[in-house]
Amino acid sequence: MFYRPEDGHGLPHNPFNAIVTPRPIGWISTTGSQGDNLAPYSFFNAVAYVPPQVMFASTGAKDSLNNLRETGVFAVNIVGADMLDAMSATSANLPRDRDEFTAAGVAKAACTTITCPRVADAPATLECVVSQIIELKGRDNFLILGEVTGIHLRDDCVVDGRFDPSRYQPLARMGYRDYAIVTEVFEHLRPGDS
Repeated sequence: MFYRPEDGHGLPHNPFNAIVTPRPIGWISTTGSQGDNLAPYSFFNAVAYVPPQVMFASTGAKDSLNNLRETGVFAVNIVGADMLDAMSATSANLPRDRDEFTAAGVAKAACTTITCPRVADAPATLECVVSQIIELKGRDNFLILGEVTGIHLRDDCVVDGRFDPSRYQPLARMGYRDYAIVTEVFEHLRPGDS
C-alpha cells in the first residue's frame, strides 16, 4: 500500500499515528495565572546532550502551551507502567482553572530550578526552560523546545551508578489507543565501545 497524506489513506484509522513507535510519553507539568496543569504528550523526545534539550509538540493551543508561554518553564515527568491510569486521567479536557494533579489524584512536588510543580513519584523529571516555540505547518501545530536546567531521579531507579529503566518499566505510546510497557532491557555494544 502507498498513499500520499494529502490524498488520504482510505483506512478506518490513520496509520501515521502508529508508524513511529514506540514513542516515549512526556507528562508535561506547567503552571500559570490560572493554576497548575498536567498533561501527557506522545510527540516528545530528547534532542541534544550539551546542553541537554528536549522537545514536545502540541496540537492546539492547550493549557500547557498557554502556561509555558506565560511563565517560560515546564517539567517533563517520565511515565512508568504503574502510572498509566493517572497519566490517562490527566488527558481529560478540563476547564483551564481546574488542576489535573488534583483531579487525577497525582501527588505534586516542587521543582528546584523552575517555578512549576512536578509529579512527586515520577521515575525522573526534567526541569526545563523554554528556548523556542515554533508554529508548525497546518492548523494549530506547535513545537516546544526546552533546555533542561535540573533533573530529578527517583532513588530506586539508580542502580550501580546508572539510571535503570527496568526499575520502573517505561510506558510508551504505540498509536491509536495502544500502549507498550518496556519489560526487557538489554545491552548491545556499538563498534568502538569497550
